[in-house]
This record gives sequence, C-alpha cells and structure tokens, in this order.
Amino acid sequence: MTSWQDVDTYAKTWVKEAGAMIRASFSKVLDIQTKSNRNDLVTNMDKETEQFFIEKIKTTFPDHSVLGEEGLGDRIQEINGVVWIIDPIDGTTNFVHQQRNFAISIGIYENGIGQIGLIYDVVHDELYHAIKGKGAYLNDTRLAPLDHVEVKDAIIGINATWVTENRSIDPSLLAELVKDARGSRSLGSAALEISYVTSGRIDAYISLRLSPWDFAGGKVLLEEVGGVATTLRGKELNLIGENTVLVAKPGLHQEILKKYLNDGNW
Repeated sequence: MTSWQDVDTYAKTWVKEAGAMIRASFSKVLDIQTKSNRNDLVTNMDKETEQFFIEKIKTTFPDHSVLGEEGLGDRIQEINGVVWIIDPIDGTTNFVHQQRNFAISIGIYENGIGQIGLIYDVVHDELYHAIKGKGAYLNDTRLAPLDHVEVKDAIIGINATWVTENRSIDPSLLAELVKDARGSRSLGSAALEISYVTSGRIDAYISLRLSPWDFAGGKVLLEEVGGVATTLRGKELNLIGENTVLVAKPGLHQEILKKYLNDGNW
C-alpha cells in the first residue's frame, strides 16, 4: 500500500532542490528554443528540471510513471497506477523575461484520482501543497475553505487573448464576464493562478487551452478547500489531453457556467 505521506515528503524535498537549481540559473545564459510557435518557449532549464524529477522518481519509486510537459518521461495513454504529472517550469515565458511569476507544478495521481498536489513559486519561496483529504497549505499555513462570491465582487484570472480577436473563439463570449466582474488579472502561469484561487488571492481562473501538467497539481489543491475545476462545459477534466478550464470558488463556478458559458462553442 502506498504511503502518501512518504511520497509527499520526497516530493517536497525534490521540489525545493529543483527550485534552488532554477534560481542558480538566473545568472547564466539560457539555451532558449521554441516549440509549437515563436511564443511557445522552452529552455534548457525546463528540460534539465524535468529530467531531475524523472531520475529521482524512477530511482525511489520504480513502479511509478511520469507524464511531463517536455516529453522526457513515459508515454502514457491513461492514468493507471501512480502517475506523476509534472510541469518543470510553468510560465516559461515569465521565467525567460522576468525571472519571476513561474512555478514548478506536480500532481500525483493514482488510477485517475489526485492524491498529492504541489505548486512551488520558486522566486517567492511559496509552496502550495496538499495530500487528498488532509487540507491544502501555503508553506506551514493551512488554507481556509473558500467562501462564495458573486461575479460582481470577483477577480477573474484570464488572459487578454480570449477577450480580443483570436482564432479560437468569439471574444465577446467572455468579454461580458470580464466587464461584469470587479476586475481581471493575468499572471501567465496557470499553476500559479490556480494556486491563487486556492488561497483566495483571486476568485476564478479561465483558460481555453491547458494541458494536464498545467492544472494537475492545482486541481488537488483546489478541491481540498472546496473549489471546483471543470471544462467550460462543466465536464470533468481530461488528464491526458488538452482542455478548456474553469477554476472557481463554489457558487461562483456555477454562476459563471450558467450565466456566461451556456452559449459557448467550447
């Protein structure tokens, strides 16, 4: 039987070690490449950090699998057994340009059920962490259950891409939500923005295109404080492929779905 406490202890140690490696890279010249387009950046540190986790996991837990953003882990068709879903640097563009507003994100799942979530804001040394059923924490402070808030009083995390002319959706669909909300923000790191919903720094987060490593860790955290994470149709998130994503406080999630997203072609 898996001791999740032991797995969590190892994972936290490795996350802090990886964070130190990333901070040490700030003074070095990065090898920066592109993936799907010129704005989809990857660096040598993304790859080196993912490889660091893979080596640690495979040595300590040889029966565990790894699904990583940079594709250096296992080829996984479904979440069977224990799978670590890893984004070594979520917010690579921020890492390259700002050296802040990025995070290490890890979700550890067993047969599709999230057991451990870790998101580490490397620069601010803020570790969001949770074991299923034991609450969510920011460093040593337990996070309180999320309270209901209405759209008119909410801060929504959303990239301006989705409310301006783009090739994916009619921007007017989400523009009404942004107009009605108290305010909107965009950090450029899905993992951090989901963490911010978990800790109450923002009230909801929306994206039209996220991969499992973007939200896997945050989903575990969010559910420990009563938050809700679904697609924009209100369906369960797919841990293998791309998703639309709506993350929000309870009540607010339903208000956004019913009032703003009913007519969308998601």
